[in-house]
Amino acid sequence: MGNRIVTLLAAALAGTLIAAPAQAVETLRVAKAVPEAFSFTPLDIGIAAGIFAKHGLDIEASASAGDAKLQQLLTSGSIDIGIGSGPGMAFIVKGVPAKAVAAMFGAPQNMAVMVGYDSDIKTVADLKGKKLGCTTVGSLTDWIGARINQKEGWGTDGITTVPIGGMPPARAAIKTHQIDGYIGALETGYALEEAKEWRVITGATPFVDDFITHVIFATDVMIANKPDQVRRFLAGWKETIAFMAANKAETVRIARQVTGLDEAIESREYDDVMPMMSRDLRFHAKALDVIGDSFPEMEIMPAKPDMRTLYTEEFLN
Repeated sequence: MGNRIVTLLAAALAGTLIAAPAQAVETLRVAKAVPEAFSFTPLDIGIAAGIFAKHGLDIEASASAGDAKLQQLLTSGSIDIGIGSGPGMAFIVKGVPAKAVAAMFGAPQNMAVMVGYDSDIKTVADLKGKKLGCTTVGSLTDWIGARINQKEGWGTDGITTVPIGGMPPARAAIKTHQIDGYIGALETGYALEEAKEWRVITGATPFVDDFITHVIFATDVMIANKPDQVRRFLAGWKETIAFMAANKAETVRIARQVTGLDEAIESREYDDVMPMMSRDLRFHAKALDVIGDSFPEMEIMPAKPDMRTLYTEEFLN
């Protein structure tokens, strides 16, 4: 009799499991600040590898043209999640209805200063008094220019940053000598150096110690109304980073479809950049201090804000 009851209960449970609907797939609108950067390819790789789908998310992916544009998308509610720069957290103080929910990249080992291949600029010292293109005002690239000025002690006589957007306008502006160089992704420098169009003068790392180069933003609406989607997206992101770390060849293959780089350059970039991809996505105090100090340094705001109001780690458990 006892065995019959157990059998009936098991059958009933099996029937319940069969009848239970699978987890509904939910659409999440996610935008990157720029389209080609390797540091943002976890979004593309997580989609291609089916990792976000495994977490019940159908990612509607897009790309912007710098941090300022990304913050406009967050403000208008056109996207739910934005992948941008650490300095972009300043826009929250200015009223963007979002918070940083993950610190996904450490010091800017993936950034560099580049000039035309035939330029007479050969060293960092030669950058004094020059105009360097950056993506947008208040962006990471803008801040790196200011940081070089500070470290070199140049003040107002040093580098002048010129907001110019992404790569196509930057390449045109260097060719026509509207700017002397550009602050951008290191992989771009590698590729254009090989093509003898640009040369890399310096990486950003010598001028930046503790830092959060890139963060993931979520709108206030998502945080309030769909916190589980935010949590599942970050879980998928962490799983994607683990996948990338364990599968170099596949990561390089997928990333090349985004960056357009050849295999040798993408492989070199993978080795440079992967160590800076955060595994825990946590916000570390020293790095937050540097970013907070950068806001008044760039005259984005008169004083350093309370950084605790700009981020949350509630979705990282």
